[in-house]
Amino acid sequence: MDENLKSFRAWDAQEGRRDAVRPADVLPEDDLVYFLLDLVPQLNLSEFYNFYSKDLRGQPPFNVPMMVALLVYSYSVGVFSSRKIAWACERNLAFRAIVGRDRPDFRTINNFRSNHLGAMKSLFLDVLRVAGELGMVGLGNLSTDGSKIEANASRHKAMSYAYMLKETKRLEQEIERLLQQATEVDAEQDVALGNRRGDELPDELKRREDRLRKIAEAKARLEAQAKARADAEQARRAAAHAEREAAGLRRRGKPPASVDPTPEDKAQTNFTDADAKIMKRSNKGFDYCYNGQTIVDSAHQIIVAAQATVAANDKQQAVPLAQAAVENLAVAGIERPRDAGGNLTPIPNTADSGYFSEDNVRGVTALGLDPHFAVGRQKHHEPEQPTVTIEDAESVPTATESMTRKLRTEVGRKLYAARKHIVEPVFGQIKHVRGFRKFLLRGLERVAAEWELVCLTHNVLKIWRFTRCRT
Repeated sequence: MDENLKSFRAWDAQEGRRDAVRPADVLPEDDLVYFLLDLVPQLNLSEFYNFYSKDLRGQPPFNVPMMVALLVYSYSVGVFSSRKIAWACERNLAFRAIVGRDRPDFRTINNFRSNHLGAMKSLFLDVLRVAGELGMVGLGNLSTDGSKIEANASRHKAMSYAYMLKETKRLEQEIERLLQQATEVDAEQDVALGNRRGDELPDELKRREDRLRKIAEAKARLEAQAKARADAEQARRAAAHAEREAAGLRRRGKPPASVDPTPEDKAQTNFTDADAKIMKRSNKGFDYCYNGQTIVDSAHQIIVAAQATVAANDKQQAVPLAQAAVENLAVAGIERPRDAGGNLTPIPNTADSGYFSEDNVRGVTALGLDPHFAVGRQKHHEPEQPTVTIEDAESVPTATESMTRKLRTEVGRKLYAARKHIVEPVFGQIKHVRGFRKFLLRGLERVAAEWELVCLTHNVLKIWRFTRCRT
């Protein structure tokens, strides 16, 4: 190639080693990292500090605001693994702006996250308080939705109840065979090994005993869950019978079959995360997941309540989520709307048909919210029903008919239509923009805390962008 045809900029491969690059020289002044360095020390971190008050021995730990800022920034920019966070602390200027020269290793980062899972709730509420003080929570429409997020559990580390029974029998027979074999060859091995132990056979036996113990624990979990369901069904039948007796009615038809407290043959549990459940994911088949639930405010897509559950069905989540939202707003000091007389006005709460039931409508209404839940899915190309008045919606006797007409009012249609651009984009931002598609932690309690961390970082990003637009 003729070098005279084109000239190139000068490059010195050693220049980068000689220059001392500071984050402030490269990062913009309104970068997220500087926003967090200003915000985090102003938050209430007392629960984080309380952990260290229990033990004053050993070397001083890393600074709490620094570690909180590091964790929040990492989850905000889509870096979730403790090893990747530690790697970024060495090579990424934004991460180095937080940790400086004293960089925590991945074990320190992972231990800090694990040790302070209980403090995530208070941190979530404190960030929500900041959003409320900035006027970012309007309470004009609280929209509820959930999404299945993959658990840190492999489908290959699971077993059905029927296979557990089969595997238990096989292992018990194999252990018995190995014990018999050990007895038969004991004299021969004494001659061959002398004073040596000869651990080959005991190790093999130990592996089978460990596997048998794990299967027994998994069986016990499935049996306990099946018994709890059977007890609940028995209590429901007893209550229904007592109600019929009080009304002087007799039960029609054949008597129901007795409640079976044993698990079904297809009931499964996972050995790596016993709390995770098989759930159907959109266009991705079935996998071990948790159900991440949120309630999002319409003004700036601020999440006001976040919960994780092992229930694949959303039906039982409407009232607990609404209760959590009401409590969070009160703790965060966010005033609920009032009418001209100073009375609290119901806050609209929109949700898809997965949350609808007459009990849910009554429960959410009792909490001071105004539910707008779809009764069923509207088929494609199905013509819209004519608009009705509020009086028409309230004139029907059942909650199902009333809710159907309520969503056909002009106000109801606008509120429910807004749900699509309130809550659904939030999951897109969390799962596709930031890349959080799988929990790192295991167990419902730890997963719930990690979900609150994910949701509070979503709120932090909204606050940061809101403040940038104001300046």
